[in-house]
Amino acid sequence: MHLLHWSFSFFVFCLLVLGMSAVAQPKQKAPGSYAKINGLELYYETHGKGRPLVLLHGGLGSTSMFGDNLKALAQHYKVIAVDLQGHGRTADIDRPLSVELMADDVAALIQHLKLGRADVFGYSLGGGVALQVGLRHPELVNKLVIVSAAFRSNAYYPEILAQQGQINEEAAEMMKQTPMYQGYVAIAPRPQDFPKLLKKIGEAMKQNFDFSKQIASLQAPTLVMAADADMFPPSHAVEFFGLLGGGQRDGGWDGSGRPKSRLSILPGLTHYNIFASPLMVSVALPFLQEGT
Repeated sequence: MHLLHWSFSFFVFCLLVLGMSAVAQPKQKAPGSYAKINGLELYYETHGKGRPLVLLHGGLGSTSMFGDNLKALAQHYKVIAVDLQGHGRTADIDRPLSVELMADDVAALIQHLKLGRADVFGYSLGGGVALQVGLRHPELVNKLVIVSAAFRSNAYYPEILAQQGQINEEAAEMMKQTPMYQGYVAIAPRPQDFPKLLKKIGEAMKQNFDFSKQIASLQAPTLVMAADADMFPPSHAVEFFGLLGGGQRDGGWDGSGRPKSRLSILPGLTHYNIFASPLMVSVALPFLQEGT
């Protein structure tokens, strides 16, 4: 029952990245579809053709946050971009926010759409959900790409952990003039749920988590990706890679000693812009396409 940690730094990021483009506009017909999944009306969009790739956004975000990177992935894959519980165009329901429950939603959607085995690509909160899909539903996963997601809560820098208590329903009033709030109400089925979403995120972030022991059982080849100035030190991503069998020996001149999983630390990026960087997709594509 854990959610990846977020801070008010993300709100500042939204002001910088979203600008006035997120100012509320009259609601338009959603370009995607809804599936009745685990009590949710789960929103998803399908882009492109080919092998299925499920794309999962970060906390307080939505499918649209990937922008041109979604388009780049859709040139090679059938991308199924999902709005997770309480985010974007998926209305909340009476249950906690947790990466485990949202992973079960994603697995049910894969089955609902009869995708067979899919690649799952997640950023931040979506990365935590992707990890849980791989752990809880290995039969549905081909490969995983996990971007800027920690596998234990104490990996985050102290200042990030200190800020987590600031996320609560009282923050909603302060945020009403921000592009983040206005972007939410522009597409949310129930705009009045914004304080409720912040409350649930705040409650979830108070829960400690550590998936170290479970990671060793992960069957899917996994690309662990992080920014070199992420919310946690690069050493945590290296540790994640080590739990997947990486960094144990020389890869050999012919590559025969390489592990099935991969590690990438992207230079000059942060937690707040890695998902929008074309470098993210340019690194992920060779991994996803290898052996296909």
